[in-house]
Amino acid sequence: MANTPQARKRIRRNDRRAEINTNRVSRIRSFVKKVEAALEGGDKTAAADALKAAQPELARGVARGVLHKNTASRKLSRLTKRVAAL
Repeated sequence: MANTPQARKRIRRNDRRAEINTNRVSRIRSFVKKVEAALEGGDKTAAADALKAAQPELARGVARGVLHKNTASRKLSRLTKRVAAL
């Protein structure tokens, strides 16, 4: 258990940051799922619009440090390829 005031504060801060980061990752996943749902439906315009909305969310996740740069790039690339294939 944390004994110093600094260690106790770090625990409090880590808990708050973990909650915020969980919400950010969840939001990104929701945007990606919207693209995948449009792809499953076969609607190219809806998929393209959803992809256009998901792209900045992925970039924001990288900027905030909740996603690795290469992970976001890979997800975006794969989604773009699938939308283009429709």
